[in-house]
Amino acid sequence: MGGSFDPVHSAHVALAASALQHLQLDEVRWIPVGQAWQKARQLAPAADRVAMVQAAIAHEPRFVLDLIEVQRDGPSFTLDTVRALQAARPEVSEWVLIIGLDQYLNLPSWQGWQELLRRVTLAVATREPFEPVPPEALRSHPHRMVHLPMAPQAVSSTEVRERLNLGETPESLAPGLISLSVARYIANHQLYAPGAPR
Repeated sequence: MGGSFDPVHSAHVALAASALQHLQLDEVRWIPVGQAWQKARQLAPAADRVAMVQAAIAHEPRFVLDLIEVQRDGPSFTLDTVRALQAARPEVSEWVLIIGLDQYLNLPSWQGWQELLRRVTLAVATREPFEPVPPEALRSHPHRMVHLPMAPQAVSSTEVRERLNLGETPESLAPGLISLSVARYIANHQLYAPGAPR
């Protein structure tokens, strides 16, 4: 499960927990993005985003923090990450890429998406009870996809950053939007403070 995690929030944790439960996975690898090639804005430093993920997932031993993209130079293409993980762990029989519906619909814009579809099973999270409909470009490319039902989660990293930028304290957003451990890290390192870039 990749992402900018800027910052990591409760919906990210709920998504990973749902994947563990519904798909009976051995583990969920959390992969903070290094260089986000599809984002125009400046991300928080990688060290801070990594530390926040570490704080958010410490309660679940099957959550594993993986620094593969942070440690790799150049744009963080998911295909490069999957190739590297599969080469390093040839004994793993199936790799599942956990994504939201928005990412599924946008998948044809990803670097090497056709090869990516051949390498992984997509676990697509939606708030609706029905299976997601593939975008037109994916319909001509058979792929393995499982539906990951999710309860509505009214939280986003953008909202967290904006509320902190407007002067709310990190602690006031915990535990509903972010975990208390993440809130403490944000407060201690003065991330997303009023006047900081959003």
